Amino acid sequence: MSDAKRELAPDGRKVTEVAVGVMVREDGRHLLAQRPSGKPYEGYWEFPGGKLEAGESIEAALARELHEELGIDVTECALWRTIEHDYPHAYVRLFFCKVTKWNGNPRGREGQAIAWQTLPMDVAPLLPAAIPILEWLEEESRA
Repeated sequence: MSDAKRELAPDGRKVTEVAVGVMVREDGRHLLAQRPSGKPYEGYWEFPGGKLEAGESIEAALARELHEELGIDVTECALWRTIEHDYPHAYVRLFFCKVTKWNGNPRGREGQAIAWQTLPMDVAPLLPAAIPILEWLEEESRA
């Protein structure tokens, strides 16, 4: 079995697969959402998304999650980067997709704050797995 498809983390925990949207507006701003109360890392800022359900594609999971969380309908997205991150509460495989088109105006449907940000981001604290994504976006902006 390849590393990309393994079911267990190096320490034996189950890998939780998550689809994440890196929403990009034409003006270059990216959307971040603040994690709501009651969730691990409450108050931290992250790119929005959520867990894949059994048999669900990354794109379908992302479209479902962004509709549930932000009230939008994704019309254009593409898988961009995949990383794994070991949090104390979960070992996650994060599928970051660039979302370049959607219908509707994003709003925090779960009580979470949202913010359109330019690089460098000025919201804090950032979820640890978001930090490499910001570095890659910064590299792309300089290219």
